[in-house]
Order: sequence, then C-alpha cells, then structure tokens
Amino acid sequence: MSEAKDFLKARDFLLSHRTDYEAAYRGFAWPRPERFNWALDYFDPLAERKPNARALWIVDASGAEEVRTFGELKEASNRVANFLKELGVGPGDRILLMLGNVVPLWETMLSAIKLGAVVIPATTLLTGDDLKDRLERGKVKAVIAEAAVADRFEGLLKDELRISVGGEAKGFIPFEEAYRSSARFVPEGETQADDLLLLYFTSGTTSKPKLVAHTHASYPIGHLSTMYWIGVQPGDLHLNISSPGWAKHAWSNFFAPWNAEATVFVYRYDRFDPNAVLKAVEKYGVHTLCAPPTVWRMFVLEDLKSFKMELKELVSAGEPLNPEIIAEVEEAWGLTIRDGYGQTETTAQIGNTPGQPVKPGSMGQPLPGYKMVLLDPEGNEADEGEIAIKLDPRPVGLMRGYLDDPERTARVMAGGYYRTGDVARRDADSYFWYIGRADDVFKSSDYRISPFELESVLIEHEAVAEAAVVPAPDPIRLSVPKAYVVLAPGFEPSREAALSILLFVRERVPAYKRIRRIEFAELPKTISGKIRRVELRAREREKEGRGKQEFFEEDFPELRG
Repeated sequence: MSEAKDFLKARDFLLSHRTDYEAAYRGFAWPRPERFNWALDYFDPLAERKPNARALWIVDASGAEEVRTFGELKEASNRVANFLKELGVGPGDRILLMLGNVVPLWETMLSAIKLGAVVIPATTLLTGDDLKDRLERGKVKAVIAEAAVADRFEGLLKDELRISVGGEAKGFIPFEEAYRSSARFVPEGETQADDLLLLYFTSGTTSKPKLVAHTHASYPIGHLSTMYWIGVQPGDLHLNISSPGWAKHAWSNFFAPWNAEATVFVYRYDRFDPNAVLKAVEKYGVHTLCAPPTVWRMFVLEDLKSFKMELKELVSAGEPLNPEIIAEVEEAWGLTIRDGYGQTETTAQIGNTPGQPVKPGSMGQPLPGYKMVLLDPEGNEADEGEIAIKLDPRPVGLMRGYLDDPERTARVMAGGYYRTGDVARRDADSYFWYIGRADDVFKSSDYRISPFELESVLIEHEAVAEAAVVPAPDPIRLSVPKAYVVLAPGFEPSREAALSILLFVRERVPAYKRIRRIEFAELPKTISGKIRRVELRAREREKEGRGKQEFFEEDFPELRG
C-alpha cells in the first residue's frame, strides 16, 4: 500500500540520519496519506516480516516475565478486534481503557486501531468525579478495565459495554473470552488518516482537564519525531518509565519504539524503587531509557557507578531536567541525558538529538517536521516568548483540536501558529531554553522571575529533593520568590536547614532573584505527577499568617545587608 510505503520512506530517512541533525531537519517531510491505518498498514506487515522478533517484554518485580512477538501480537489483536466487533463495537465508538502495564493493554490498542474505534486512555488511579467526567464528556460506549478497579464504576455506568481484565467482576465480561475469537480480521472499510483515534484528558496543572483529539495520522505518524529524538533503533530494547493513561505512554511505550521496530520493555512494580529499576536495566540489557525528571532525581541518589549498563541513549521529558542531574549521570555512565519537549497535544517538538552537541539545561532544537518560533506578547516572533509551532505547513504530529471546544481550539491556533502556553528563550545557536509556563512566570520588583531557573538552583543543595517556586505577596515588591521545599531523606525541617538553603541560593543568583521565603511542605501534584503551582499560588494569595514550617529572609540576621 502506497500509504505505508510513504510512511516507511520517511521513517527510514530519519533512521539513516540518526546522528546528522542538520540533514535530518532539512530533508524530512511528513507523509500525508489520505487513508492510513497504522496497525493494518504498518504493524501487521512488520509482524509478517518479523513474526518471531520480540515486540513486548514485561518483567514483574517478582521476576515473572511475559514476552510477545510481533507475530503473536498481530494474531491476538485480530482476535480482540473480532471479539469487540461481535459485542457491537465499531468505527468511531469510544473505549475507555483503564489498564496498567499488562499485555491486554497493547493488544487492545492495536485492535482498536484496526477496528477504527476511539481509545480514551485512563490511569488506574482514577476515581469518582474523574471517571464520571471521562465517561460523560468522552461519550464512552465500552469500558475495558482491570478487575481490581471495576468497583469504581459502580453507579457510573448505564448501557456501556463492560470488559474486565485479570479476573472476573460483577457485570463485566472477562477479557480472556476474546482469545476464542477468530485470528483472521477483515476491516469493515478504509480508515481515513484524519479519523479520530485517541482522546486524551490532559493532566490539568492549571485548569479542568482538556480533551485532546488525535487522529490515525497525528500520533502513529507524528511520533516519527519522537522516535528520532529518542534515538531508538531496530532491535533495541527500550524502557520508558511512564504510567498507562497518559500521552507519554503512547509516545514511548507504543508508537515511537515500534515505529523503529524495537522492543518495548516494561518493568512492572507496585511501588517505585529506583534501585530495583536500575538493577532491571542492568540485568536485561536495556539500550535506550526515557524517564521523567522526578525519576532521574531519584536515580542519582543511588550509586550509579556500581551498575554495568548496556545503555546507548538516555532521554528525559515531562518537565525540564536540571543541568546538575545531567552532570551526575554523565560522570557515572559517560552518557548525556538528552532533554526533549512536547505536549499531550503534540508529539516531540524540540529536543537534543543523538550526535547533536548538548547544552546542559537546554531543551535543544526543533525536531524534524516542526517549525518552532517564540512569540512576544504582541504576537511577533522574538528571541524570548511563548513557544509556538508554525502552521504553514501544519505538522502531522499536532492534535486535530480540543474535542467539543472550538473556541479554545481557535484560540490556541490563532494567527497561523499553535501556541503551547510555555515560555522559552532562544540563543544564538537556535537552542531553546525553558523559562516556565506562561501562567507560572511572575514579576518581583518589576523583574521577571522564572520559577524553573530558581528551582534548578534549589535542587543543587544536598538537602533539597524537590522544590516549587511561586510568588508570595509582598507590600513593597508586589511579590517575592517563595520556595516550597521537600527535603531529601536524612534531613529535617529546621531553622538551620532554611538558612543553609537561603544562603546557598543567595550565592548563586542575582539579588533580585533571591528566594525571600521558604516553607517545608509536600507539593500538590496532578495525578500524573506534575507540580500544581497554580494551587501553591492560590494558597499564597489566600493564606493568613505563616505556614507551620515557613521562614522569612528577615528572620535571619545572617542574611541582612
């Protein structure tokens, strides 16, 4: 099929220019098929060429292993597609998929693509109102959930089809029945590339979750940019530490590695243990590793030099990675963590790619297929401003829009740009440097303050595990930088700890950027683990008096003058 040929041609071009960023960026062109079904047009032919190649390898913390080849996943997904079809699920019908890292997750994703059904991924952490919101706004027809969480749907479901995975649940059909269906699947018709495929509820760091609509082109084809950024190659064993239900899981546990004909490796656990994960990376010979900054910060607390790794590529995404973490890992393993940037609404847009000089702390440069600019408050292109994507031509990896919200979609797509809501600056070498969410950047004494910049300094202190900087109201300066700090193991909140941290920051930043207040407290986070600075800012506006473990700069005579 010509659509698959165009896709493979674009994929092979990026693989062949893996370490030649300039050539890859100049020469890449998105395939733009009218009809495309990634599972039928690409995955199944791959399975026929490499039926015995390992596609999925799940290792449990207990030591149990599950391996599936491309051939086995092709057959199993055919059976699941026929099973769903027999139960009345067809093109355009929406499936809420609430599974952990279990084999049926990958089988269902492939089967839904083949059917033309729409998947709404959901984390197994969801409860109550969050589930109700997804069911109602998502207009769900079928629910496929782990049996262990099936009771959370009690009172929420009406006529929806219900399927349980990993055991029986009252009112649910066991998923295992799917394996009795035919292994031969015949699609009802052709899939249009612009047909709806995925609906993602964003993590909601600043507002009610938005419903992001992706198509059979935007994620399956769009993640060619993600594949290029990661540097994953055919036959590699790729581990991405991410929870199902979030876009990053589809980025790096599904489309990007399989676009490269690599193996998806999963280390499954009930509670994250950085030492156990590192041992698994060592034992099973992982080649490419992607983890969010929070995980990298936990990794560097271990004795990294004691692990003998086969790693070739390290990447980080989700939030900006602090330079000191990059330096510690590089010293231990001789590999540089390459930061990347994207959103639920897009695939990877900006990144440090293999072979490209890395400037620690930088987001990198625009990835193949994306024309990136920065817009000032007046909407003019500048060297500092809101990160935006030029829409002429529109990149394939950009969402169709926000479902049932044409006004919001029009707002973020206005003027020939897609506006990300993030702020950055660009240096003379066209590297982008993250400043913060547009809503997070604030002024103090008329100076512009980047929370991320100060947080990067704070976590260099040995006592600081995590930090979030927000504006605290001040009668003279309008606002002053305040740090909410989570201490590392072995450290306790105290006047001495506060003084040590304040002195540490004072020695490393200009006077106008100093942290003026510090409070030891847990950080509010979204269900996906992102810090909710909006909640901290609101806390500061509404609070009366000091927090229980809060210290002001003026409390310390040592800091006067």
